[in-house]
Amino acid sequence: MSTAGFNSQNGTGAGQAYANGPSQNPVALQQLPGVSYGMTHQPTYNPMQAKAPAPPGPGLYPSGPYQPVAPVSSYQPGPPLTSYPAPPGQSLLTRPPMGGPPSHTPPQSASPSPGPRMPPAHATPPPPAVSSSSYYPNPQQQQQPMAPTWQYNTAPPPMGPHSPMSAPPRGPVANHVNPAVSSTALPPPSSAAYSSAPPAHVSHSVTQPPGPGMPPTSLQGYTQPGTAPPPMNPMAPNTYQPSRAPYGPPPTGPPPTMKPTLPPTGPPMANATPPPPKADGTVAGNGPQAPNSYNHVDNKLAGPPHPGPPGRHLGHYPSLPPGYQNTPAPHNATSPMHPAMQAATQPYTQAPRPYQQPPGGPGPAQLSPSLAAMSLQSSTPEALRVVNLLQERNLLPPNSIPAPTPCLPQDLQKINCNPEVFRSTLTSIPQTQSLLNKAKMPLGLLLHPFKDLSLPVVTSSTIVRCRSCRTYINPFVSFLDQRRWKCNLCYRVNDVPEEFMYNPVSRSYGEPHKRPEVQNATIEFIAPSEYMLRPPQPAVYLFVLDVSHNAVETGYLNVFCQSLLDNINALPGDSRTKVGFITFDSTIHFYNLQEGLSQPQMLIVSDIEDIFLPTPDSLLVNLNECKELVQDLLKSLPNLFEKTMETQSALGSALQAAFKLLSPTGGRMSVFQTQLPNLGVGALQSREDPNQRASAKDVQHLSPATDFYKKLALDCSGQQVAVDLFLLSSRYCDLASLGCISRYSAGSVYYYPSYHHQHNPAQVECFQKDLKRYLTRKIGLEAVMRIRCTKGLSIHTFHGNFFVRSTDLLSLPNVNPDAGFAVQMSIEENLDDMQAVSFQAALLYTSSKGERRIRVHTLCLPVVNSLSDIFAGADVQAITGLLACMAVDRSATASMSDARDAMTNAAIDSLTSYRQSVLTIQQPGLLAPACLRLFPLFILALLKQKAFRTGTSTRLDDRVFAMCQLKYQPLVYAMLMIHPTLYRVDDLTDEGALNINERTIPQPRVLQLSVEKLSREGAFLMDAGTVMYLWIGRNCHPNFLTQVLGVPSYAAVPDNLYLLPELDTAESQRTRAFISWLRDQRPFFPSLHVIRDESQLKPTFMQNMIEDRTESALSYYEFLLHLQQQISK
Repeated sequence: MSTAGFNSQNGTGAGQAYANGPSQNPVALQQLPGVSYGMTHQPTYNPMQAKAPAPPGPGLYPSGPYQPVAPVSSYQPGPPLTSYPAPPGQSLLTRPPMGGPPSHTPPQSASPSPGPRMPPAHATPPPPAVSSSSYYPNPQQQQQPMAPTWQYNTAPPPMGPHSPMSAPPRGPVANHVNPAVSSTALPPPSSAAYSSAPPAHVSHSVTQPPGPGMPPTSLQGYTQPGTAPPPMNPMAPNTYQPSRAPYGPPPTGPPPTMKPTLPPTGPPMANATPPPPKADGTVAGNGPQAPNSYNHVDNKLAGPPHPGPPGRHLGHYPSLPPGYQNTPAPHNATSPMHPAMQAATQPYTQAPRPYQQPPGGPGPAQLSPSLAAMSLQSSTPEALRVVNLLQERNLLPPNSIPAPTPCLPQDLQKINCNPEVFRSTLTSIPQTQSLLNKAKMPLGLLLHPFKDLSLPVVTSSTIVRCRSCRTYINPFVSFLDQRRWKCNLCYRVNDVPEEFMYNPVSRSYGEPHKRPEVQNATIEFIAPSEYMLRPPQPAVYLFVLDVSHNAVETGYLNVFCQSLLDNINALPGDSRTKVGFITFDSTIHFYNLQEGLSQPQMLIVSDIEDIFLPTPDSLLVNLNECKELVQDLLKSLPNLFEKTMETQSALGSALQAAFKLLSPTGGRMSVFQTQLPNLGVGALQSREDPNQRASAKDVQHLSPATDFYKKLALDCSGQQVAVDLFLLSSRYCDLASLGCISRYSAGSVYYYPSYHHQHNPAQVECFQKDLKRYLTRKIGLEAVMRIRCTKGLSIHTFHGNFFVRSTDLLSLPNVNPDAGFAVQMSIEENLDDMQAVSFQAALLYTSSKGERRIRVHTLCLPVVNSLSDIFAGADVQAITGLLACMAVDRSATASMSDARDAMTNAAIDSLTSYRQSVLTIQQPGLLAPACLRLFPLFILALLKQKAFRTGTSTRLDDRVFAMCQLKYQPLVYAMLMIHPTLYRVDDLTDEGALNINERTIPQPRVLQLSVEKLSREGAFLMDAGTVMYLWIGRNCHPNFLTQVLGVPSYAAVPDNLYLLPELDTAESQRTRAFISWLRDQRPFFPSLHVIRDESQLKPTFMQNMIEDRTESALSYYEFLLHLQQQISK
């Protein structure tokens, strides 16, 4: 990890190190005295550990040694091929005979390396060992403190000692009802922490043994204020040596000459998906904790500790005290069958009265016994059909790619969680970690938890939860009888509360299995008072506006003020809603909006080194009571600074002032910035060298230049303040540093490069639409999210914008419906006795109306014991999305070339595993199951994506913003940014059209991203997620030009056309209906650019033609040849 961004301390003095984004669970493998966690399971497949380094070559793919096979006649650089012909008489790519699977050297013991993983304050960690081209560790690298690794599916290593905080946490601790639990005091790490001798044993166990007197807080893995989670030890890489030579990234230079390849002749097989790599992250401690912490809510409702089944706390983090960890499991916790199977077969002897199974077979709460017998191998599904990628050219489906359906009984699958909300990279979970390692695919979840949905809302005085692991009752629990239910995560048997016997929907008594909580995988509860430890906070909106000369020149202030005036009555909130404004240049300007004033008062603070609030009580005002003053201010602001000549920007001081203003209540800070901050705290220097933008070498400065913005974000998070950043600039602004303010406070980043109210009208339209959505969308305040999973699985790394408050609790001062998250998982204990596992995400938040609510999503997936079943359940889009998150982290913590090589190797690994372990008949060619057929294409798309591309001029801020989006966007939107969709739109018809709200929406076919699919006679629409391009061919039919664009000829198409005219023609209505339908499917507003051959944007459009060769990147076919060569070694 770079010392600049991730080793900083929160506050001053020696605190614990913290990190965020991908955060390893600091308590996950903490070794308790005398307790074994069964770490003898197989080492996990780790695509981010390094293989033998290969010398990087120039160009897009820093290449390893690449030996082309015998030269051949068939491939010449030039126009893209329409097909992949095999010349007569030649067999396709010669390949050494395939042997058995590669031999594995026994893994070296994963003993904890000494020393803290995150260095103490002011310590400089040893530089990470960076290997340029792969995932497997060199034996020589075993002793290096922190090899940059992307471990798939594994929890972090055991912990070393942690340093105590030197000062108590700042800020309110109102929520910490139970501060009685203490940890043993630990000495601060000494310089010996990095030596090779192991440190003296230090116990991290809770000093008080569990018993009736112990507060239940310790059950929650909760870190009390004043203690720090122990830092990580360096990874001890596991050695894995394949029998083939280590492989590297694709080659560069002219296309390799190869012999063509024969079509496959074996039985059809199918579905698989590649593995995302895992980013190496570290985790966070507690900054100041603010009220409504989830931990206490959990504890308060848990009741006294029970001597019954210990179950497992929250996604199986072994963080319970030793007494809980070691209690022998009672019978009902270790039944030889899945609890649902057992429940379905055992007699209901203890029921107060006979419990009748609902008519029509088992209800949704009972997993059908037929699940045990279900296997994907009963017939070869489409997902496992064998595809020779070198022969089959048209792989893209005609429309969008659906998420794979888990192989569950139909009654369960009908009520399973919507894949748009909760999605796993593998829809069939392997029984063991060794089986997962063999599949060489990543296991993780992608979530969109606060998505705009219409969902059932339950108001109940009793929210039924497992007494042991605190899981919410859900459709996948099993009822043993009317009075008892068994948890589907920890298998504890719980009593059904009397209130739960009544069903408010049917108004009947005695059918708990028919209640809405047990019939819906996504549900929202209105939380009772036990879930509040202070009154719910009001919606508070503070706007922090750059008013320097540069800002006024862009013209953004007019657009902002007008948008807020237009939408001021639509701001989410109630009668308590508050607003405030701060403007800044080289000084900070506050606005007194107190009721009774005839006009707003501007108060200027010029001492930016020691910022203070001039009138603390009248700067944030009740919106309803002071609306006229607020409107007056918005009308006068643009004129107020019209003539300013002030060029400096004291952003850091403005943020400090805003933090002071919001701290007492919490709320949302919206920051608008147009230049590099250059004055006072947080001032930055330009780090971009424009001459290096197209460099094929590693990209520099992807990490923050200062930890000021991260520290401030963590302080904000502790006070329930989220910061959203709007960056509108034509010059470098160091988004890598400024973005931290949003990343760690659960905010979001909006970026408008080259924004100008006159010169760039498309950006202005985009800003207006985004701002309207931002101001009016729903908001969740003072939120926390926890993800739990079935006993045996564990979650260890998180991706997204948040702060990890304690082990597995994500702190989200604000949560918005457009935010996505991802987590990585490993299998800690064999799942031999289970037919299915479940995952549950619970989001506790305060609505803008002041209600405390809990949104719960539960996903159920089958457990399988064969590799072919694992491949058949692979979700290629989810794997690509998780891989992109890991690659972003790898780029910042190691290097861009490492991340690129790791992505390439992820495709090689999964296809090699498929070839060696699943295919029964070895055939020539590059073979993939049908479900993984798009994996190499998506990997190539990632390598050419703005975030990761090299050899093409890319502004540093553009690259960093692309990385932010990949980490933060929900999967469905991120995939459009990775692999855009291309449609021909000059011949739209109503055939196959959708009919939505009396509008006819044409459904043109999705085309491959290749120039060969373009034609000079047509018009083509490319949807790249945040932007759309309408490319007009030089010989486009005059009918399209006149009926859709309203121009007589090609030459008359304007240069900067970004709006389609509203013409009263069928063609115009169809085209506009299709574009607006695409736009309506996402929360942000993609701008539209109409481009011709002469347009400045044509190169950008062509860069998205992923399947074509460029000067610095391989074509899709060349990339496939490279993969085949590596797999055949």
